[in-house]
This record gives sequence, C-alpha cells and structure tokens, in this order.
Amino acid sequence: MKRFSTKMLCRAGVIAALYCVLTWALGPLSYGTLGFQIRLAEALTLLALFYVESIPALYVGCLLANVFSGYGAWDIGLGSLCTLLAAIGTFGVGKLVRNMPLKLIFGGLFPVLVNAFGVPCVMILAGSTELGYWANFVSLLVTQSVWVYGLGIPLALSVNALIKKGVSVLQPVPLWQRHAGGGNEAAVQPQQK
Repeated sequence: MKRFSTKMLCRAGVIAALYCVLTWALGPLSYGTLGFQIRLAEALTLLALFYVESIPALYVGCLLANVFSGYGAWDIGLGSLCTLLAAIGTFGVGKLVRNMPLKLIFGGLFPVLVNAFGVPCVMILAGSTELGYWANFVSLLVTQSVWVYGLGIPLALSVNALIKKGVSVLQPVPLWQRHAGGGNEAAVQPQQK
C-alpha cells in the first residue's frame, strides 16, 4: 500500500486545521443553531478536485469541528461521514472531468447535496426538532451552495492558477509517483523549462 508523501501529509494537516479553525471561529453560526449554517470552511471541499489528501483532511477537520456542534456523537460520526462521502465524490469528479467549469459545477454538487440530505438527519437524530427535515434541507441546500460555490470556486480557481504557474507547494503529487517512505520529493516535481 502506498503512503502519502511528506508534502501530502503537510497539505492534509493544513486543510484539516483550516477547516477546524474556520468552523470554530464562527461558533454557533457554524452549526446551524439559528436555522441556517454559516460554515465558511465548506469552501475547502473543492480542494478535493486537486488533492487526494484533502479527503482524509476534510474528514478529520470536520470531525474535530463537530466536537463542539452541540449535536453530540451523531454529528461527530454521521456529520463527518457526510463530509467524507462528499470529498470522495468531489475527488472522483476531479479525476474524471477535464473541463474546469464543469469540474467546479459537478464537483460542488457532492458537498452541497450530501450535506443537504444528511445533516438534517443528524439534527433530528440529535433531538433538534425546531425545524423539520425539509426546512433544514432547504436551508442547508442554500447555505452550502453559497459557501461551496460562492467561496469555493474562487478558491479552486486560484489554486488551479497557482498550480499552472508551477508553485511547488501546491503541485498535486500524481498517484503513481508517491513514495512509500516520504523520501525524495524532488523526483515528483515538474521539470522547469
């Protein structure tokens, strides 16, 4: 089994930490306690279009962020699982679709729809019955769309532009060039012209 390179582990740590901090920074607003969710960290979900390491990073970041959600074990377990499934779907789109606008549109559908369908279940299972399932669904559909598309697309386009410029820290490590021991990363860097 291949392991993540040092660069990939560092990038995953940064993504997980950013997700956590961006969620915690807004406190109760990040958890939908007012009937809508202001979770700016959802913009990071589009990073799965470029980096396989963002899948576990987003999962761990969400898991840690959900510790303080107030929805308990349901949100820590199922809420984080929604993020994991969404990240896997987004990564798949990133590998299958070449056209950047289509990649952004279809890649963003996973975090929007998986969370819109899944998080209301978490809220109901955790005992929050102020709003029904469908009211929470609509609320999450709208707010997730704002964060994923409104903030995520500019982020993804910026990352893509920096990747194309050859910024080494943002270069994805191709799946077939990962090193088993985190060894020499110079071998996986693009050639300078």
